[in-house]
Amino acid sequence: MQAKQQRLYINIDHVATLRQARRGQEPDPVEAATVCEAAGADGITAHLREDRRHMQDADIEKLKKTLRTYFNLEMACVAEMLELARRLRPEQVTLVPERREEITTEGGLDITSDPARIRNAVESLDGAGIRVSLFIDPTRAAVEQSKKLGVPAIELHTGSYSHDPDSDAALDALRDSARRAADLGLAVHAGHGLNLRNVAAVAAIPEIEELNIGHSIISRAIFIGLDRAVREMGEAMRAARSS
Repeated sequence: MQAKQQRLYINIDHVATLRQARRGQEPDPVEAATVCEAAGADGITAHLREDRRHMQDADIEKLKKTLRTYFNLEMACVAEMLELARRLRPEQVTLVPERREEITTEGGLDITSDPARIRNAVESLDGAGIRVSLFIDPTRAAVEQSKKLGVPAIELHTGSYSHDPDSDAALDALRDSARRAADLGLAVHAGHGLNLRNVAAVAAIPEIEELNIGHSIISRAIFIGLDRAVREMGEAMRAARSS
């Protein structure tokens, strides 16, 4: 199949992580989002965690007011976050797993043990006019369960591939899951651990419409600036897509 044009969403959480190291005002993740948009980012992703370890409620409020592209809010499937999302109405909510003791998201959302809870959340967000995506492991079972839960989109967790980009099995799992999702009519996104060294193989998967990348771009920005880091990643994605 012919690859669709692929979007790049920048996750700005790690700008807030740096700010929260001093509990000060700088660097401002909302200002970073503005730079990313100017550099060609198609959207901005932010994860408001229950423990508020990086992004804060005020950041999310400001992002909703200032973004000119597309706002993808990552959050746990809990009442507090659902209420906030319904009030602010970002363009998209991606439901993600969350454990207080983890450093970063370690795997896909559990969508099988309590499907009614996920389905109710999806219906609640959809009723507020918010597009919903589920962050899932790259397995056919997770893809098919996502379809049953009524979401229009999924985001494939690329962590296994990112940790071992030479693993044929990890890449094959992403390819197979993306194909199955597209066959079921789901929009396919992907992200976690992607960087300039490993992004090409994932960007080249034709069914994947969107990549969410944060840590590697913010890290790269320390050395070359945020504008250039965003443009560099976009160029790498386009090169992989056209090869």
